[in-house]
Amino acid sequence: MEELTKTNRSGKVYLVGAGPGDPGLITVRGKYLLEKAEVLVYDYLASKKLLKHVPKDAILIYAGKRGGVKHTHTQEEINQMLVDHAKSGKVVVRLKGGDPFIFGRGGEEVQELYKAGVPFEVVPGVTSATAAATYAGIPITHRDFTASVAFLTGHEDPTKADSNIDWSKLATGAGTLVIYMGIKNLPIIVKNLLKHGRDPKTPVAVVRWASTPEQRSVVGTLETIADVVKDAGITPPSLIIVGEVVSLKESVDWFEKRPLFGRKIIVTRTREQASELMAGLEEAGANCIECSTINITPVENYTVLDGELERLDEYHWILFTSLNGVKYFFERLFAKGMDARDLKGPDIGVVGKSTADYLLQYGLNADLIPSVFTGEGLAESLLDQGIEGRNILIPRAQQAREILPETLRGAGAQVTIAPVYQNVPPAGRKEALREELEAGNVDMLTFTSSSTVRNFLTMVDAANEEELLSLLNGVKIAAIGPITAKTVTDNGLQVDIQPEEYTIPAMVEAIVDYFTKQ
Repeated sequence: MEELTKTNRSGKVYLVGAGPGDPGLITVRGKYLLEKAEVLVYDYLASKKLLKHVPKDAILIYAGKRGGVKHTHTQEEINQMLVDHAKSGKVVVRLKGGDPFIFGRGGEEVQELYKAGVPFEVVPGVTSATAAATYAGIPITHRDFTASVAFLTGHEDPTKADSNIDWSKLATGAGTLVIYMGIKNLPIIVKNLLKHGRDPKTPVAVVRWASTPEQRSVVGTLETIADVVKDAGITPPSLIIVGEVVSLKESVDWFEKRPLFGRKIIVTRTREQASELMAGLEEAGANCIECSTINITPVENYTVLDGELERLDEYHWILFTSLNGVKYFFERLFAKGMDARDLKGPDIGVVGKSTADYLLQYGLNADLIPSVFTGEGLAESLLDQGIEGRNILIPRAQQAREILPETLRGAGAQVTIAPVYQNVPPAGRKEALREELEAGNVDMLTFTSSSTVRNFLTMVDAANEEELLSLLNGVKIAAIGPITAKTVTDNGLQVDIQPEEYTIPAMVEAIVDYFTKQ
């Protein structure tokens, strides 16, 4: 791949296929170009999650188009924006849903770039037709059913005199038909297929929001599908699949049969640490809403830690009670010109396996991992070893539970607490969180620490307990461990799920088991 840099002032436009909706289906080339974009012009059908790959200083231009809704920009305006930004020397990425050259008007945009003398490149994407069929469990070709498939648009009125679609040949000329943008004209499409010889009993599937957590599919026949779609309330964006291969859906379907499919789960972990939990839940089919209730920042004053770093060899133990404690401790250690070699003296204890795994990224193995992943469990493990007269350093949050240091001091240890980070509710998320809950379609809340619970309640800002219970009516709650669970119940709420092992993988497994039994 050529290197794209801000020193390359010639300017160029890249038409990139975003795929059908699942952000994981973008090509490696497409992701690379997003990371280099200086201007991004993106469509309605391109997943918003792809925007995280775009540099923060890039210019973002929404150019989405939806049927029945006034367009943000006309096609002519979009064409001109691409030309103008490229001629100003920018790396411009035009992100289009599906594939740019399959009913994406990419050809028109490229023609305008060519006329204007603007360099361009087109990056294919997974087209919505194949994705909709695959994610609905329908192979669009199959040796026992058909060896031919045709893609066509259902957007134009098939009854107009100058239609580009020859229904007399297409109706029976291809074994499988995949029709884009055809929901509005579905009755007319069905009428034309029947008129030109397609069997009324031909199976038909309609797939909405293919490959996304909102995917929904219905099945019928040519003579029933219009009523099926109407009764189910299926609306755009949807694709229509016509052919005998649709009969394979029941046996081939995999996407909609995942255990958490259709479940909307709010993840309240920090933005940086939500990925593992979200990935596990999404793999099981959940629609995860990232709603960070914690904003982790360094402490304003490192006086305590700086002093202790100068006498690390006097400590017998350093205890880490969270991933953030490890992260910010080492950030400060490195800033002082020190590294892991300076920790050769004290033993290191951690609160659980996840913290131990994270510590290993800094080149250190934990000397002590308790069997119970809590502050109490860590304290008990240390007491078993005898700590009277031992010097212990605990890098942790500015505000945290005191059970660990108090227990150790009670057993005769000399304990120093060194604040290395603080957590506060993030700004600007309250409205979005309230909207999700008020919509009444949230299935579960996940809490991974007491701070996520307290900050969630602050963000929700319920006037009283009655309003809080009303907002969370029908919403199940998962807490990672007993401490977090106690914070939930202390605030008048009920915990529905708590894994036996206090880890993210165990929490995901417990949530899957819960909904599977449901």
